[in-house]
Amino acid sequence: MTNYKPKDFAELLGVSVKTLQRWDREGTLKANRTPTDRRYYTYDQYLQFKGINTENDQRQVVIYARVSTRNQKDDLQNQVAFLRQFCNARGIIVDQCMEDYGSGLNYNRKKWNELLDEVMEQKIKTIIVTHKDRFIRFGYDWFEKFCMKFNTTIVVVNNEALSPQEELVQDIVSILH
Repeated sequence: MTNYKPKDFAELLGVSVKTLQRWDREGTLKANRTPTDRRYYTYDQYLQFKGINTENDQRQVVIYARVSTRNQKDDLQNQVAFLRQFCNARGIIVDQCMEDYGSGLNYNRKKWNELLDEVMEQKIKTIIVTHKDRFIRFGYDWFEKFCMKFNTTIVVVNNEALSPQEELVQDIVSILH
């Protein structure tokens, strides 16, 4: 689960850090505390604040896997297998598995655009990816924030089979083709 520093959480809610501090004192929105007494907030608190009921959430959990080129089909299958194993180990029920081919620099990937459409239609609860750049090469933070506006969480498992440099080279090669 994602934790937020007061500055980031305030920005997410569209209030000032001073307002968050006042709400914490007044008990309106209590901050969690680290062992060193620093404030932090959770994604569940965000949903609660927005009045979103997480109890009967019927939205989907989606695995999203991507490789740059079709000749990396084995890598794609490994990503999917790893993500399924990750979910099984945590008791997460996967509703949908999306596999995409194309550069992480390309915003015109078919499955990725379908996924974003479903996010905007409030159909997706969680997107699970192996690494940030499986989802998008640049601007990940923007897309994460975008998804959060539709109450969708992106879980990054951080399984690095390829170094980011190798991946970038493959993306560039796939663009040239």
